[in-house]
Amino acid sequence: QMQLKESGGGLVQAGGSLRLSCAASGRWFGLYAAGWFRQAAGKEREFVSGISQSGGRTSYADSVKGRFTISRDNANNTVYLLMNTLKPEDTAVYYCASGTRLGVVPYEYDYWGQGTQVTVSS
Repeated sequence: QMQLKESGGGLVQAGGSLRLSCAASGRWFGLYAAGWFRQAAGKEREFVSGISQSGGRTSYADSVKGRFTISRDNANNTVYLLMNTLKPEDTAVYYCASGTRLGVVPYEYDYWGQGTQVTVSS
C-alpha cells in the first residue's frame, strides 16, 4: 500500500513562510494526482491545493490562492506546498493525499498521510 508522510510543519509568526513536504512510497507515485488538505480544530477537512500527475495543472482554494504554491518532484516521489504570508487562520493540521484524479473533496483521494501541524501566531 502506498504510504505518504508529511513534514515541515511547525510554529511560525503571521507573515512568515513554511514549506511542507510529502514523501511517498511506491514507484507509481508519478501516475497519481496529489493534493493538500487541512483541518482546523473543530472544523471539517478542507481542500487547500491539488496538482495533476505530471504537475501540469494545479488548483488552489480561494483562501490560499496567491500565497501558497504546490509543486511535485516525481523523480523523488515528493510533493511540496510552499506557504507564504501565513495568517493565523491557516492554523490547522495539513494532510497530503494522492488519488487517481485532481479532486477537491477528501473522498476523491485514496491515500493519506498522518498530517503535520501548522500553527501561525498573531
